[in-house]
Amino acid sequence: MPLDRASIAHAADGPGLSCHRHLCRSEIDAFSRAARDPGKLLVACTQEEPVFREAAAVDAGAADLHFTNIRERAGWSAQAADAGPKMAALLAEAMVEPVPTAALPVRSDGRVLVRGDADVALAAARQLAGRLAVTCVVDGFGDTQPPAVADFALFAGRAAAAQGHVGSFAVRFSDVSAPRPASRARLEPATLHQTMEVECDVVLDLSRRPALFPGKPPRDGYVRVDPGDPVAVQKALFEVADMVGEFEKPRYVVVDTAICAHSRNNITGCTKCLDACPTAAITPADDAVQVDALACGGHGACNSLCPTGAIQYQVPRQQDQFERLRVLLGTYAKAGGERPVLLLHDRHGTQAVDLLARHGRGLPANVLPFAINELGSAGPDLYLTAFAQGAARIVLLAMPEHRGTLDHLGGGLELADDLMEGLGYGPDRLALEWVEDPDAFAEALEQPVEPGAPHAGYMVLGGRREAFTAALDHLHAHAPAPVDVLPLDEGAPFGRVVVDTDGCTLCLACVGACPTHALSDNPDRPQLSFAEDACVQCGLCVGTCPEKVVSLEPRIRFGEKTREVIKEEEPFACVVCGTEFATKSAIDRVVEKLAGHSMFSSEEQLNLLKMCADCRVIAQVKASGSSTLAPPPRVRTTDDYLAERAARDPARRKDH
Repeated sequence: MPLDRASIAHAADGPGLSCHRHLCRSEIDAFSRAARDPGKLLVACTQEEPVFREAAAVDAGAADLHFTNIRERAGWSAQAADAGPKMAALLAEAMVEPVPTAALPVRSDGRVLVRGDADVALAAARQLAGRLAVTCVVDGFGDTQPPAVADFALFAGRAAAAQGHVGSFAVRFSDVSAPRPASRARLEPATLHQTMEVECDVVLDLSRRPALFPGKPPRDGYVRVDPGDPVAVQKALFEVADMVGEFEKPRYVVVDTAICAHSRNNITGCTKCLDACPTAAITPADDAVQVDALACGGHGACNSLCPTGAIQYQVPRQQDQFERLRVLLGTYAKAGGERPVLLLHDRHGTQAVDLLARHGRGLPANVLPFAINELGSAGPDLYLTAFAQGAARIVLLAMPEHRGTLDHLGGGLELADDLMEGLGYGPDRLALEWVEDPDAFAEALEQPVEPGAPHAGYMVLGGRREAFTAALDHLHAHAPAPVDVLPLDEGAPFGRVVVDTDGCTLCLACVGACPTHALSDNPDRPQLSFAEDACVQCGLCVGTCPEKVVSLEPRIRFGEKTREVIKEEEPFACVVCGTEFATKSAIDRVVEKLAGHSMFSSEEQLNLLKMCADCRVIAQVKASGSSTLAPPPRVRTTDDYLAERAARDPARRKDH
């Protein structure tokens, strides 16, 4: 494959680039010499990574080895001669080292539950029985011949409920029966139990009945395959047989409950992550949500849909992913590349890229592959940041077997496309391509594309809302047709809160419910203010408002980010002590509504409504004539006691 060394070296910012044709074989000594020096050493080959690591170990190399693939992703292409900027970008991106993902310890003692029809489940259980502790629960014994040796627990029953995660599953069965030990020609039920619970580390589900756990793929440790596919069954057996011992599971997401917009005061707001999680690993927890990290499969829909950033994907972290994006697109532009198309894909899409390179025209020179852990984790913050960093178009590479699991991506893609079109960049800047026909996919990548925004070059700092703000500001500043306000469809995570100020009493219930502090008060005076860039349109303010005077308007407002005062009033002072304790409109409204009530028929009674809490109590006690307002008792002295004694004893009084 051709290498544009000058273009790559120019973008690399310094010496250290060496080109080789046969580094893994005849030029292995050159690698060994380079591997002796400490520091990062990047090898542009992933196929021979084991060879290079072995050579470094034999020679006691001190280098921190990294590997990346520029052959299938850039060199094997009909446009390889123009791929110099792309190769430079891929090499620079590979040098960005992400923070290691936090991991959870998982232990499996080899307890396996095999479930399914008797013929398939029993055969699978026999294969596993020599290595694992197997419990087999079949749908029914039927005409199954009894095993010669009962080397695993066998029951018949119907699955009623299941819970847990890898290393700690619990499956409850109903109508359970055990086989008679003396069964002759076929298994005969002996004892009948109402229910039975099986605790296990791994579940192998070969049943044709509904799955025990939702999701595609389901949670780790739950292996479900088609019992009519012998190859799939054998692959599942190999997989289950290896699930023994101690290992680590990535913590795919973390939750910041402080900014979660799920609920406040028993009023439900955002439920996007709850509705989208395919493994049911997310559940409500008071005002926020919680994630069962061991049940989470890393699908990423929660990260894609969360408007506040309360749920953050960690494989890799958002900051590391954005930094890779910045370096990739920035290096491509610096090396002279134009109109980059960002190809988002996960590990499944990597195979499609390799096949296109080996058996087709390969990726065009302006198509930059960008690998993420799960395609389902991509969201509008990633798309808009990519556009701000210079991407002219974004294509998501999806495999056909994932149909039905990526439906949630549609809203984010449509939102980002609407924003780009609304700013004058034109439509169809994003596409979700299902790779069913490789030739059609290759043609889709080769479509001409108009230039996008210039490379911004900023580092993304802060959370999701900060990422949105930085990207939108850059895109608006360089927009072909900038606008001040861009209307959006309902459900968009941007917009403003509209308040009918005539009906608002400044009770500030909405302020207490707002998870992002878009709505806030003023501690010095009755005031309600609003910051539009912080609003996620969760609707908690609408549901909380007792006067029902709040509504939502989805839109994007560009320009200066200032806090807008929605309503403010002069405070109402207590008519007795002058303490400010409420708004004038609220007191006037209460007085107006209660003026005709029998309990407030006199002016004195109405004045109680115009007093602060302390003065109101004092006035009520005075009106009741209670002795609790008597002056405090006088301090008694010795003279008082002597006077009392003299009054009781006249003779002693005469002596004195």
